[in-house]
Amino acid sequence: MRLSLLIPRAMHRFIVVLLSGLWLTGVVGTVHAENIQHTEPATRTLRVAYMEFPPVTYQNAEGEPEGAMLDVTRKVAREAGYELDFLYLPVSRAYLYLKKGSIDFALGLTNVPALQDAVIDSEINLVSVVLSAWYREDQAPITHIDDFRDQVVILINGFTYGGLRSWLEQQGDIRITNAPSHRSAIDMLKRGRGDYLLDYRDPVREELTDFSDAILRETELRTRKGAWLFSAATPWAKTLRAEFDAAYHRLAERGELPPADTRDKSILLPGFPAL
Repeated sequence: MRLSLLIPRAMHRFIVVLLSGLWLTGVVGTVHAENIQHTEPATRTLRVAYMEFPPVTYQNAEGEPEGAMLDVTRKVAREAGYELDFLYLPVSRAYLYLKKGSIDFALGLTNVPALQDAVIDSEINLVSVVLSAWYREDQAPITHIDDFRDQVVILINGFTYGGLRSWLEQQGDIRITNAPSHRSAIDMLKRGRGDYLLDYRDPVREELTDFSDAILRETELRTRKGAWLFSAATPWAKTLRAEFDAAYHRLAERGELPPADTRDKSILLPGFPAL
């Protein structure tokens, strides 16, 4: 027997209206949930990229993220009320994910041409990162960018050097050779397979453990800052930056972190190209 025959007509209309209302409420609720998901982090867990850049950021022997920037980031995230899901990525993949919004932020260097308009940098300078030219003691020191001309320059695979790699590769009188790691690059330089090595101070100094490494010298080319690079592809990037910067200041006021450094460090070698 049909259900409509068992229910009075007025009651039938009431049930239809009630069910329609519930259905519409469900639709509105779904749309509202989708809107929330696209205007703030879906959860309190953020996806964070880090790269191989010891001792600032790196993956330890146990496969866990480690380094000076990671230690600070963990403290600040906890203070801001977030959990972190760290992703160990090559530089190019991290940049791609930042542009697409596949991650919330990365630990990296500011003023990267490839990330122009793709990220919002934190105001706080987490670390100072020095790019240096390394050379043997019998080699002339670098005093101007033109000193690289007619020389063989060793670069590390995957590093853009803030756009300097591209500029060097475009110079017809500078020969480039690549190394897979910091240690292999140092060994290449010592064996004379290159005249200069372009590499960052901290990871190189971490590797200078052999007695024979004493023959190497250093000239500072550029100093930049390490920061949180929030993906501009996510609508909550500015909110995260404000929360993380504020959390850092609170920790600094309590003496749990060093005073916040917001200075723009821009030491440049004479003749350094505009990148």
